[in-house]
Amino acid sequence: MFRSNLLTVCLLGGFAAAGWAQLAPPAKEIPLYPDVAPGSEKWNYRELTAGTPAKPEARNVVKPVLLYYPADKATAVGTAMIVAPGGGYWTLMMSYEGVDVARRLNQMGVDAFVLKYRTTYVDPDAPPPTGGPRGPATTGPQAGQNVREIAGSDGQQAVRLLRQRAAEFGVLPNRIGIIGYSAGGGVVLSTVFGPADGRPDFAAPIYAAGANSNPPPAGGPALFIAVAADDQAVGYEGSVEMFSAWRKAGLPVELHVFQTGAHGFGKKGGGADHYLDRLEEWLKVNGWLTRAAN
Repeated sequence: MFRSNLLTVCLLGGFAAAGWAQLAPPAKEIPLYPDVAPGSEKWNYRELTAGTPAKPEARNVVKPVLLYYPADKATAVGTAMIVAPGGGYWTLMMSYEGVDVARRLNQMGVDAFVLKYRTTYVDPDAPPPTGGPRGPATTGPQAGQNVREIAGSDGQQAVRLLRQRAAEFGVLPNRIGIIGYSAGGGVVLSTVFGPADGRPDFAAPIYAAGANSNPPPAGGPALFIAVAADDQAVGYEGSVEMFSAWRKAGLPVELHVFQTGAHGFGKKGGGADHYLDRLEEWLKVNGWLTRAAN
């Protein structure tokens, strides 16, 4: 039930639960792991929904899953994209950084998979935290565990799973991409710099946490980078440095630093309002919106 502007209810019925009804339901929910996710064996609490009806959130995610939003078969191009919402690693913004993005990708002919990766434990009776975890948890059910790394491993597993099951979803194993926002952008970077079998073919870190000048891995994926110059949370500098590192390595990369938009692109009236149009153009230029031959 509602507590001030927050909804803190146990997720008892998936998208039928309070706070989720306004989101388009997925065609399927796909577990990332066949059993308990590695590292979550002692996480014996329930997932919560939170936020507002307009901006629902998921918290205390124990069981990481992909929410499958297929493109219309008549227009599907054979490309898949994982969508990793942001939220400081303690909540997931399921609408404007999740399902809304998936539906926009569907309009492009792209099959979308919203990633509910594991998050930092939040006591439902305590005020929500601010910021993201800076290292291993020191107390609670996740003591000694680094949730940033755990979330990143979920991103890698999502890429791995889709590549292995590409034929099942009617996509090509060399057309697996990922887009992520803020902390979800950090998940994207974990896949980009992680093991080769969990690395996407292309990636879009959007106002990504942890963007930096690290050199890309050999044969690293093409990148679409977007951030606002007035982002006070993660800044724009890391995104610019990452663009330069990719250029230096001779890898495909595109960068948009919008004059205004702030973190989350919530400040409207500038180019950041249309970043998904720019993403569509980039996907088209690189051939990922060209329909794959049967």
